[in-house]
Amino acid sequence: MSDFKQLIDRDKVQQCPRHYVLALTDTLNVMSGKWKLPIIASLLHDKVRFKDLLENIEKITPRMLSKELKELEINGIVMRKVYPQSPVLIEYELTPSGKSIADVIDSMIDWGMMHRVEALKSMR
Repeated sequence: MSDFKQLIDRDKVQQCPRHYVLALTDTLNVMSGKWKLPIIASLLHDKVRFKDLLENIEKITPRMLSKELKELEINGIVMRKVYPQSPVLIEYELTPSGKSIADVIDSMIDWGMMHRVEALKSMR
């Protein structure tokens, strides 16, 4: 865990350290886009076949799912396993790095729920 909270709590913050900015940029590059988080969330519990991902993620096209899975594989978040049988079976699962994103997603959900409550209060 970083000490980012301690850094921003200081009275005289002059500049965010470069390695924090790079780490945040890397995280956003991996998780950005409409479909990456739903794909990652669908893979959190088990290995999943392409067809099952299509059914789990509403409104995603096969072409977009394929593109996003390739990007997640390149970034080391998703692993693609091909089983040489007839018909060929292809499963997707999260790598250890991908599984560690669960904590980030949990934090985002917590923040989103808190923010929604505050936003609704301010609208009244």
